[in-house]
Amino acid sequence: MPLVPTADLLHSAVAHRTGIGAFNVIHLETAEALVAAAEDAALPVILQISQNCVAYHGGLEPIARATLAVAAGSQAAVAVHLDHAEDEELTRAAIDLGFGSVMFDGAKLDYEHNVEATVRVVEYAHANDVLVEAELGEIGGKDGAHAPGVRTDPDEARRFVDETGVDALAVAVGSSHAMTERTASLDLDLIGRLHAAIPVPLVLHGSSGASDETIVSAIRSGITKVNVSTHLNGFFTDAVRRYLDANPQVVDSRKYLREGRTAVAAEAARLLTLFAVTDRATPERPSR
Repeated sequence: MPLVPTADLLHSAVAHRTGIGAFNVIHLETAEALVAAAEDAALPVILQISQNCVAYHGGLEPIARATLAVAAGSQAAVAVHLDHAEDEELTRAAIDLGFGSVMFDGAKLDYEHNVEATVRVVEYAHANDVLVEAELGEIGGKDGAHAPGVRTDPDEARRFVDETGVDALAVAVGSSHAMTERTASLDLDLIGRLHAAIPVPLVLHGSSGASDETIVSAIRSGITKVNVSTHLNGFFTDAVRRYLDANPQVVDSRKYLREGRTAVAAEAARLLTLFAVTDRATPERPSR
């Protein structure tokens, strides 16, 4: 089916008070796995390409066109999103290629410069009917607004949304990027206050570090878009490692990459179901 605008998926999730999975594409196999997951779960998904992914592939267009093609060929409702772009020009390139949404990450900038840059991104995106996600933060480093100890202030967040016109906001509530253990403690009270203060969907980055139960509680408190990358990468890598340990003579990369793709598809489908049905017993989590 045709690509679905990210805004449609977010607004539907808000209306139904559920979460929606936004999973990062690393290479073609993960894009295929994530689309297969959405089809298996009969649920929508957002495929994300980060600025780091673009750098790995040497440019946006090859991985973007491949991901857009996989998404458009799916029977599921799939949107494509640019994740953590610090380069304004990259956001414009993604919009021109047909992405349904972009995230401009001005967390390393001070508040005033973050607002100015975000407004420029919003103006270009809205002229092309594209949704914009942003975040707040005043410290540098990979985590930005999601570094341990950083929290989003509801009053400042409301002011930021009003001044920039962004359509979704990534908030700092206790998660951190690239966690390989699911031990993060989220501030559910703060999520509730942010949800009450901000008129746009809230986004949880660093969700790989939160347990199933914690994520469900966060969705119930007001989170809509749930970003996951490291957790799924672990399933891919573990499956490949097991296959190679059992078949050390194999040189055809398709054989072990297939194992990684299958593992990601299964876990991504489970997460989509978990995020979408927050008032029922959580799906059993398999071991990796």
